[in-house]
Amino acid sequence: MEKQIITLKSEAKDDYNYNEAIKTLRTNLQFCGNNIRTVMFTSAMPDEGKSDVSFSAARSLAQIGKKTLMIDCDIRKSILVTRYHVLEEVNGLTHYLTGQKMLDEIIYGTNIDNMDVIFAGPYSPKPTELLEENLFTELLIYAKQNYEYVIIDTPPMANLIDGAIVARQCDGAVLVIESGAISYRLEQRVKEQLVRSGCRILGVVLNKVDIYHDSYYDRYGKYSKYAKYGKYGKYGKYGKYAQYNRYDREDKAES
Repeated sequence: MEKQIITLKSEAKDDYNYNEAIKTLRTNLQFCGNNIRTVMFTSAMPDEGKSDVSFSAARSLAQIGKKTLMIDCDIRKSILVTRYHVLEEVNGLTHYLTGQKMLDEIIYGTNIDNMDVIFAGPYSPKPTELLEENLFTELLIYAKQNYEYVIIDTPPMANLIDGAIVARQCDGAVLVIESGAISYRLEQRVKEQLVRSGCRILGVVLNKVDIYHDSYYDRYGKYSKYAKYGKYGKYGKYGKYAQYNRYDREDKAES
């Protein structure tokens, strides 16, 4: 059956530094090796920009001719439909995982050449159980057979287990960190979750960098800087941001 084409009004940032940083991320993903094809993007807390970065990465891969599927696995709080102004009524991942729709009914083509998308679908009261279904495994097997890259947007991992469940079936993970907002301790907790899941940590996106506050990041623009891939054993350089962490109260309560 021919896929329905959905128009995504992405409102791409007209920012040279941001676009160059996304290209750097794309190149680094490619250099991770041919066996790294299913990549999840996650963060510690909401609003760190992981959904924007994952969408931009998928679009950038598609723009160089890589057949790419983006899967929105944030079935608790998806923003894809509203942020990219999807006007049509669409089926989504939760429809498939609950047996309401077949796989070919939830995969949509887009106005971006070489890029297909699976939307999250309506909110589910039991997202963890759905992601553990065999149907999700079957979906990823199909995706690996039919696409060169599968980019998965997952929920934040500090307080939810959904991302760790998805990570078990991914080739690698990219962690998006909002500059100056998240503590070293919180990032270590997320890193340990990913390690326990057996998912290779490919690298870190330092997002929302204020170039006026720290001139070191001047050449990367105010949006994001990509850490060197493969260097995931230490997050020490993020420790200095702990004093700005808006979640410090939570961390101290756990001490």
